[in-house]
Amino acid sequence: MIPKLPLDSPRWRGLDGVKVEEMHVLLEQLASAAVTGGGDAWRRTWTDLSAGLMDDGVVADAAYAALPHLVEAAAVLPPGQTVDFWVDLGFMVTADYRPAVPVDLEAGFGAALRLAERAAIRSFLAAGTPGEVCAQLAFSCVALAGHHIGGVLWQMPDHRENDLVLSCPACESDTEIADFFVDPARSPLAAPPPPAPTPVRREGQPWGEVAAALREDALGVGWEPLLRVACDVASRGVSAETPGQAVLCLVAGMVAVRGNPQPAAGELARRLMSLTGHFRCWDCERTWAMADGLAEPPDGALAQHRPDLARTGSDLAAAVAESTTAGRTGRASPRFRQEENWVVAADGTPWGRIAVFADSVPGSSGGADALAVLSRPGRPALVAGGGDKGVVCLWDVTDGRLVHDPLPGHRDAVRSMTSLPLSDGRVLLASGGDSGTIAVWNPVTGQSVLEPVGDWPGGVTAMCAAAVPGGRTLLVTATPRGAVRMWEPESGECVGRLNPYGSPIRSVTAVPISADHALIAASDTAGRVHIWDPDVDDPWDSGAAVQLSARALADADHRVATVEAVTTPDRSLLATADDRGVVMLWDLTTGAPVGDGLPSSTGTAGPPLIAAGSPHGGRTVLVVGSRNGQRLRVWQPGTGAVQHITLEVSLTSLATAGTNLIVGHDRGVLSLPLTRQ
Repeated sequence: MIPKLPLDSPRWRGLDGVKVEEMHVLLEQLASAAVTGGGDAWRRTWTDLSAGLMDDGVVADAAYAALPHLVEAAAVLPPGQTVDFWVDLGFMVTADYRPAVPVDLEAGFGAALRLAERAAIRSFLAAGTPGEVCAQLAFSCVALAGHHIGGVLWQMPDHRENDLVLSCPACESDTEIADFFVDPARSPLAAPPPPAPTPVRREGQPWGEVAAALREDALGVGWEPLLRVACDVASRGVSAETPGQAVLCLVAGMVAVRGNPQPAAGELARRLMSLTGHFRCWDCERTWAMADGLAEPPDGALAQHRPDLARTGSDLAAAVAESTTAGRTGRASPRFRQEENWVVAADGTPWGRIAVFADSVPGSSGGADALAVLSRPGRPALVAGGGDKGVVCLWDVTDGRLVHDPLPGHRDAVRSMTSLPLSDGRVLLASGGDSGTIAVWNPVTGQSVLEPVGDWPGGVTAMCAAAVPGGRTLLVTATPRGAVRMWEPESGECVGRLNPYGSPIRSVTAVPISADHALIAASDTAGRVHIWDPDVDDPWDSGAAVQLSARALADADHRVATVEAVTTPDRSLLATADDRGVVMLWDLTTGAPVGDGLPSSTGTAGPPLIAAGSPHGGRTVLVVGSRNGQRLRVWQPGTGAVQHITLEVSLTSLATAGTNLIVGHDRGVLSLPLTRQ
């Protein structure tokens, strides 16, 4: 008999989650079902009562008093009728939010778990159940045995999903492995080590019958070593000390031999068995057992010494590609982080110094929301930044010093900026304000070329410089109300309008198609991309513009938020980014995507920021982040190489200047090298 709190004890009044009257009803129904050998009344009552014992993952303290009564009553029912009951118990004992067991209820609750373990195993062995239910029951069995891997119940991989997300036991960052389950029929390269020297449980432990049911041929050729591990675990008896990898082998083997129908159960078992490998955290770059990324052991996990999974890199833009293959082997892309004023590699070696720009956006509390780099032939580049006070600052990129005093140009925040290279060799700077004003500056003298003009509701959300035949450079501006205008930058004359449909514009860029001709690409608030030719007078005339492939956008479920021109050694492309962190490249002569895009990555989703550059003698890189995030990805499309950088600031804008990345953030502007110094 299990020690139980008497139902007439006043102690029940101090416990939350169940009333004694409800307990009486359910126990009477369970007793009736045991006598008659069936009946569903108790199931409905249990469903209602269990909702009180555990609500939204929070276990009520009454569970510790109620379960000894209920387990003892359910354990005598026919095993095939109690599968769902034991699965529910598995969820309860692995919930994240469980109060400590009261001292006076410890003995009864512990005895109930031991009885529940034996009864759940009997239910498992009694008859085959649908594959996913069978997996839940198997995890519940190990959870009732006191093993932490039972916590996988709460995050079991859905058969409709191919991606896998694992949490690093050390830094708690999520590592997402795309398409991990695409080929579950393929056996992993090696089985996890056997669970020695784990202790053998006492004679009569219930797992011996499971060991007898396991067959080495249950999953086909190639899986026998893993099933031998499963059999070894079962013959010893699952205990808290058994390695998580080995228990995953056991659960997979149990599903393979008892799940129905067999083909589907075998596929699910292979998916579970593939979780016995290793992964490498993209953030801290340590290697772990996947089991420890699914459910961390109570006493902590130990990083694996796996030199074969190590990855090194000598260049932020020239490392081995991040790919689904890398994900399957646990390889992580090179990782860099900020330590004070240095960028530091994962091995702790300095990469390069971070330069903080002097008096970054003085008087501004919102940092630099807009950046522009002004490249001047034979002279150092200048960096322009705008903050929430409407001032424009200019710095020398080589040393980060202010070139001259800040320029007070707008009544409120600067929303957008661009450089304007003119045919006579001069370079001007344009800025757009939150109140809809546009200003043009001579960056060398700091003098205004065009005083702030205009007052467009919603502000100037984006701008770019576009070359048109005849040697002219036009300023293109966009507003959230859909007005896209072209201006002569020095006179302020509006010389054309684009966007005949009036879609609200979120981002705009100019993509050169020849030395003196660029197309304008824009993204709207609905996630669509528009391509226009500024050399045509009629905005309805497409001219040289080719729209992006609607089928390719739909197939990728790509709702574009930001566009950016990308110069490669042989042509100019358009980069598009969405709020999930996905980036795609497009050929504007055909409207077709180019190569494999950059997939989404945990920690980089949100309103996207992109900057393109060529810091390595023509090798193109894209730096991708998200507004208010702290993580950057440096992607080399030519090779697929990806690196991660984590900064100690909240990002607001990005730009590149030669071999430097310019970062606007919540407190100002800084630069860091894209090549090792």
